[in-house]
Amino acid sequence: MQPIIYDVAVSVDGFIAGAGDDITKFAHEGQVVEDYFERLNTYAIAIMGRKTYEFGYRFGLEPGANPYENMKTFVFSRSLELPGESAVEVIDKNELSKIKDLKANADGPIYVCGGGEFAGHLMSNRLIDILRLKRAPILLGSGVRLFGDFGDGREMINTTTRIYDGGYLFQEFQVKP
Repeated sequence: MQPIIYDVAVSVDGFIAGAGDDITKFAHEGQVVEDYFERLNTYAIAIMGRKTYEFGYRFGLEPGANPYENMKTFVFSRSLELPGESAVEVIDKNELSKIKDLKANADGPIYVCGGGEFAGHLMSNRLIDILRLKRAPILLGSGVRLFGDFGDGREMINTTTRIYDGGYLFQEFQVKP
């Protein structure tokens, strides 16, 4: 059984993107980013919602392309339509059985890309096992929340903390069942 890991940058006030999906305030270079890229190489599967997948279009991702060549990628959506020869698989957002099947059969850890509403959906169904936060020393005030509107007082255990130059903090949490 492979873990599902939500590995994401987040502002001090809990946003993974600012207003208008702005991510320019987050680090785009430095050790915190290099360490993130190293972790990306350890994941076998990427899962994301439609909004995160389409966000990639802003950066040149073509519809149907896989944003992570080293991972098999699944986009959970009720409305996304991609070309027939797509390098990613689209699955109905409500197909929680598919996520459980991926956990049971994956060759390595599963990366939750993006987040917000999709991560909240996964957390509310107790499917996220590990939370990896790259906490940025910024206040965004509005935007995309870490878990959308989800919150139920879920408890976690901090397993790792690392402080980076410039005020970034990496924290890893094991989500309690």
